[in-house]
Amino acid sequence: CCRSSQRLPTRGVETQAAPCCGFPAAMMTYNIDVGYLEGLLRGYRAGILNSTDYANLTQCETIDDMKMHLSSTDYGNFLQNEPSPISTTTLAQKTTEKLVEEFNFLRMQAVEPLATFLDYITYGYMIDNIILVLTGTSHNRSSEELLEKCHPLGLFDSMATLCVTQSTSELYRTVLVDTPLGPYFGDCISLEDLDEVNIEIIRNTLYKAYLEDFHAFCMKVGGETAEVMGDILKLEADRRAINITVNSLDTDLDLKSREKLYPTIGLLYPEGTSRLIKATDLDAVRSAIDAFPDYRGLLSEGYDDDKTIEDQFFELEVNLNRLAFEQQFHYGMYYAFVKLKEQEIRNIVWIGECISQDQRGRINQYVPIF
Repeated sequence: CCRSSQRLPTRGVETQAAPCCGFPAAMMTYNIDVGYLEGLLRGYRAGILNSTDYANLTQCETIDDMKMHLSSTDYGNFLQNEPSPISTTTLAQKTTEKLVEEFNFLRMQAVEPLATFLDYITYGYMIDNIILVLTGTSHNRSSEELLEKCHPLGLFDSMATLCVTQSTSELYRTVLVDTPLGPYFGDCISLEDLDEVNIEIIRNTLYKAYLEDFHAFCMKVGGETAEVMGDILKLEADRRAINITVNSLDTDLDLKSREKLYPTIGLLYPEGTSRLIKATDLDAVRSAIDAFPDYRGLLSEGYDDDKTIEDQFFELEVNLNRLAFEQQFHYGMYYAFVKLKEQEIRNIVWIGECISQDQRGRINQYVPIF
């Protein structure tokens, strides 16, 4: 995961932050360091599957038929060495590998502050990988199996060491303290309590610190980056706040502990989150978010029985990420590209699963992108 020495010389965060801060200045200086990468990125974006591609994929009889259609897109012959019949697991693995390849190429060439911005994108995957390893280790899963399931964008040098640590506090002292996530652990979770804290609480505590830190960085960069990423990160913070509330309704998590997990950014903060803290049932959650038009329909009865709250958030996320490409001179489109490709992978795997399980009645329940 480390950026190689092939990267172009950096000039420092402070001197490079200026181009994003004013539109006229950005027009003159932005392309000096970022123009080539933005051109590549917009080329990658043009390769994202459109409605015609999805219409063709949903008509396929087998995953091998999907392979034939995908070979005519930017995915090319990415499945040419895979024996038939191709599984949806292989489909997910190979499409993810292509995303990682494209992202890492951009990352290798980036200069500051874009290089740090791209690093921030990987931190979320690091958190997910650490939680996956912690959960798997507690259930006596083998290290090889766990590492295979980790997302490639969230791997780091000492990843394998995670599987042999005996406790979460030992994990922090020997491994995580030297990773980018070390400050999130140190600032948010006391070492004495690490072994007693529920793993999901650790996940949400880390994500809260990560989102707040990433948001502060984007605000420091300023300009269009602050505007675009501000909206995207606020949506992610609100999603986590609502999900935390809904998932903790029938648990032993007390209201004070729940409050500590809410990010201090987002459209819901502070008025909406103060209502969510007091929510003790689903009706109270609906009432808390009813004042926010973007989220009003999320928990409405009969709104769309086929869509989960997660699906509805995916639709909101896709819309924001799609709009990020309508503006120029900002870094938000790099984040948007990764998230749109992730949604594309989910769509492809969903269609593949429906075909392999003969559930064609649900095959169109994917989230369209373009």
